[in-house]
Amino acid sequence: MSEQHRTLISSVQRALGLVDLVSASARPLPVKALARTSGLSLGTTYNLTRTLVYEGYLAAEPDGLVLGARFPTLRADSAPGEFLARVRQTLRGVAREHGAPAHLSRFESGEVRLVDVVDATGTPRLDLRDTMSGIAPAAAIGRQILAQLSREQRSVYLARFPDEAPTLLDMVDLRSSRQSRRQPKPDAGGIRSGDRPVDCVAVPVRAPGVIAALAVCVPPGRVGHDLDLVLRRLRTAAGLLSCQLGAAQVASESKGAG
Repeated sequence: MSEQHRTLISSVQRALGLVDLVSASARPLPVKALARTSGLSLGTTYNLTRTLVYEGYLAAEPDGLVLGARFPTLRADSAPGEFLARVRQTLRGVAREHGAPAHLSRFESGEVRLVDVVDATGTPRLDLRDTMSGIAPAAAIGRQILAQLSREQRSVYLARFPDEAPTLLDMVDLRSSRQSRRQPKPDAGGIRSGDRPVDCVAVPVRAPGVIAALAVCVPPGRVGHDLDLVLRRLRTAAGLLSCQLGAAQVASESKGAG
């Protein structure tokens, strides 16, 4: 063994390896999954991740670990875990602020895909297994994303999913795709999920390489009374997320060019 290898600290190597695994994951990673993937014992993984959470390099969520606020973004390419960490932080704040589940979906590879959901205490989430079938907030999110697409992207999408056209075209201004991409109108409305009535509000999230929508499902009646307040808060959260994603993209391109 070389002198250089003898001076390496194995516990630091293991900890950094765990951070790399979380960074490369598009979903939160439970500690048991980290232990299996890394080949470390469960006890060692628990001890290392607890330290990393304490120091802020990882953050513990109910469904697993994501990158923490102190994680340095030094990669030339943005890892999936970085995108998830920013989204999760935003959704956590929205869910806490509104006391209701928060959702984010994005347009990717020609489809609208649910990225992440954060529940609010005492308010169960909706079943979004069928992301775009008119279930709230899927339809609201779909209309917000559709409004941001180019005319060509919109035509291709609706040709692939013709059954969704009546639901998604409602409230989308197709006369000026340029105007609708810049200023999509907020989407608000009441709908039932099973036996539970819910009111859903969605707003656009736009950044370089990202077309997405942020939505929150609030108890019935709240949107009607506090729509302006709900929209203002939701737009603020969406704007901050857009800025973060945009800044990350610019930094990534600058590092790549350097």
